[in-house]
Order: sequence, then structure tokens, then C-alpha cells
Amino acid sequence: MAEINLTFSDFDEEVLRSDIPVLVDFWASWCGPCRMLAPIVAEIAEENEGKIKVCKVNVDDEPELANRFGIASIPTVLIFKNGKLAETSIGYREKEAILALLK
Repeated sequence: MAEINLTFSDFDEEVLRSDIPVLVDFWASWCGPCRMLAPIVAEIAEENEGKIKVCKVNVDDEPELANRFGIASIPTVLIFKNGKLAETSIGYREKEAILALLK
């Protein structure tokens, strides 16, 4: 499954009502660390298809979602399990560190 680009209107359906864990990457095109993290997030999505859902939120396009979760720094990765926020990671992280959040 490819990464899903979330909007305010589909966030609850895609994330909070998901029956599998969801990784949500808050990013922006002008953010260097976000661009460094992007291929890692894409790789996680590809390698874990069917086990986790991987979503992206462009904070410039979806400021309401960024505000909803108090996103002050990017990249920020949020992990949701059973409709609840379970883990938060702020800043660039190696793939192993992000995968550890999903355990």
C-alpha cells in the first residue's frame, strides 16, 4: 500500500477508525530533515503493507491537523493504535528507531 496523503476531512476515517496501527508523518516540502525522513517512511510503508498504515500530512496544506495535534516541529511522527495516540517522535530518526515505535 502506498502512503496515504491525509486531509482534515479523512483523518478520523483513515487513522482513528483503522483496525491496524497507523504511522502519521507530519512534514513540509521546505523541511530538510523531512526530506531525509521521507524515503525511510516510504520504505516502512512498502515493507509493512497490510500490517501498518502509513500516512503523510503536509503541515502547510493541512494546518488544522497540525494544530489539532500540537505539531510545533517537523518532522513529527505519530503512531496510533486502536484509535489512540500511542507514540510520538520529533525530528529525524533512523528507520530502526521508527520501527521500534510500532512495537
